[in-house]
Amino acid sequence: MVSASEVAEAMYKMVKESMGQKKLKPTDLTKAMLEIYEGRVDKATCKAAIKELVNGGKCVYTYFGGSYLEIPHREGAAND
Repeated sequence: MVSASEVAEAMYKMVKESMGQKKLKPTDLTKAMLEIYEGRVDKATCKAAIKELVNGGKCVYTYFGGSYLEIPHREGAAND
C-alpha cells in the first residue's frame, strides 16, 4: 500500500500543474490516484491525503458551483 503522504504529494503536484487551466475536485484527484496507484491505494487513503493537504495549508477548498481543491492564492499586498 502507498502511504497517505505519498498520495498527498502526488495530488499536490497535480493541483499545481493544473493551476490556471482547470480546477480539480476532490473526486477528480481520488479517481486519478486510484488509476495511478492501481490496487495500491484506496479511497480512505485518498481522503486522508486530501485532509493532510488542507490541514497542512498546502491546499484550500474553493467553491464555484462545486467544491474544488486549489493552492492558496497570495494577495498582491502579501507579495511585498
